[in-house]
Amino acid sequence: MNGSFGVRRACACLGSAVAMGLASAAMAAPDQAATWSGKVAPLATPWTAAVSPTNAWPDYPRPQLARPSLEHPQWMNLDGLWQYAPGDGKTPPPPFGKTLAGKVLVPYPVESVLSGVQKHSDYMFYRRLVEVPAAFTAHGRHVRLNFGAVDCEATVYVNGREMARHAGGYTSFSADITPALRAHGPQEIIVAVHAPVDGAHVMVGKQRLKPEGIFYTAASGIWQPVWLEPVPATSLAQLSFTPARSLDAFTVTARLHGRGQGAMLHVTAYADGKAVGEASGPAGQPLRLAIAHPHLWSPDDPFLYTFKATLTQGDQRDEVTSYAGLRTIAVEKVGGKNRIVLNGKPTFLLATLDQGYWPDGIYTAPTDAALKFDIQKTKDLGFNTIRKHIKVEPARWYYWADRLGLMVWQDMPALPTGSNDKLSAADKARFRAQVTAIVDQLKGETSIIGWIPFNEGWGQWSIPAAAELAAQIKRLDPSRLVDARSGANCCDTKGDPHAGDVIDVHDYQGPGLPSPDATRAAIDGEHGGLTLGIPGHVWPNTPINPYGAVKDRAALNAGYVANTAVLRDKGVPKGVSGSVYTQITDVEGEHNGLFTYDRKVEKVDEAQVRAINQAVIQAGAQP
Repeated sequence: MNGSFGVRRACACLGSAVAMGLASAAMAAPDQAATWSGKVAPLATPWTAAVSPTNAWPDYPRPQLARPSLEHPQWMNLDGLWQYAPGDGKTPPPPFGKTLAGKVLVPYPVESVLSGVQKHSDYMFYRRLVEVPAAFTAHGRHVRLNFGAVDCEATVYVNGREMARHAGGYTSFSADITPALRAHGPQEIIVAVHAPVDGAHVMVGKQRLKPEGIFYTAASGIWQPVWLEPVPATSLAQLSFTPARSLDAFTVTARLHGRGQGAMLHVTAYADGKAVGEASGPAGQPLRLAIAHPHLWSPDDPFLYTFKATLTQGDQRDEVTSYAGLRTIAVEKVGGKNRIVLNGKPTFLLATLDQGYWPDGIYTAPTDAALKFDIQKTKDLGFNTIRKHIKVEPARWYYWADRLGLMVWQDMPALPTGSNDKLSAADKARFRAQVTAIVDQLKGETSIIGWIPFNEGWGQWSIPAAAELAAQIKRLDPSRLVDARSGANCCDTKGDPHAGDVIDVHDYQGPGLPSPDATRAAIDGEHGGLTLGIPGHVWPNTPINPYGAVKDRAALNAGYVANTAVLRDKGVPKGVSGSVYTQITDVEGEHNGLFTYDRKVEKVDEAQVRAINQAVIQAGAQP
């Protein structure tokens, strides 16, 4: 999101918006609904009322590593009601053996109405008593406690013993809690959280304790699923499948929990239920898995292979199921210009900006159906790409992008704005380490075709820093593109780092039409932002931040079609390889979505939008 534009226009908000006929909280009360706790959602989605303590995120949370299979996973869901209490940061001992006075619905951040708390705390405690099934520890098996994400720092205790300490609000972590388990009775799990939000130089994305303009409500504490699973003493922690450039094989890499000495890995690939390749070897070494009759993945045909993997070590066996698509992404010369090519063919990456915010769950979609909705509607509107904007999503979001067939530009969550000249060497080292952790976590996702370490210079301490991070990411993952800095022309630490695979400019309304250079393709990283509030479907008590106001839905539709036609008529001939329209949904004070923030109103005519989008993609596919 264009930072300087948002700040520049934020002050114009409410008065001009009303004058132009745009919606404000004062003009129409938003759609509301009572939640499980009796609290009323400030703005309800179609899924708000469906959430309850008995069905909070019941879907298996890690589709790429299902044990033993996605159809029949063996796990224990710990989403649901936990005891809760805010802390003061001065009480060192967690409340072992004590009932906490409050309740929180996991995995919704504490600021959200769905959590039942609806209030931020810098420090907080979660507590739950759990009966671990006897089968989980039978035959020498171990029990792992998994967290999708906790913002920002978490210390996990089981029966009074510290079992895990994790920093970073956007990455998953787990712990083998077997040594702390009691032989009988309930097991006490306590999670102590520190969530400074924008009060520290940590990855925070667009969260703010005082949201305004282009920055939004904070999302603290446990905000992704929590679960238990039984595993052998040595088990698979991750499987990644990297397509070969020849598009006829995968390189399989595994990461293990436990001692890996002597562990062997066997992987079989299946296409439509039929085995089409297999590979075996030491678990600590990459395997080449050749594929018979390769079937490629693309947005038009998002075909996914299923993999069954067996890890053996002595008489121990760990069996998991995974998946991946066979595709490559690169920059190559096409007609004398550097262009982005998918599977060796020129492809225009037509994207929306997707911030992943929800009026009821903030960072956490109310349900899996809601999580899928934004991706499905992006596809229905004729886009083939999503820019996941300075946020990392739960694993199931990428699962739906993989399955439905959307390419993804994955941003790194930004450090707080205004911090560039205040960052210490430790702050920079922590950011680099967390970038590495995010890339390592997501490198198996087929949909992700590129990484963006910095947006508009937010948290970017120097121009060379973007080149340094781009090189770091490329060493970690040479199979994908790197956009060293989205919006080189805006807004903090301006300047082209002359690094990475693409040149990226932001232009509101735009679109921006940069030219490829001798080594890089060119994309418009953000444009559009046409603004229309729909009465009754806006976030209450928030000034509107208009990027380019239109009077009604017909004007929005015409404006979108005209804006996008520029990409077809001028962008493609100039060699532009992609664009990002701001944005798929409204978010709090921004009403520039193709959908309202509550997802109840589609503001544009889907057929017309799809037609012009497909025309751009077709033009961009020509050599």
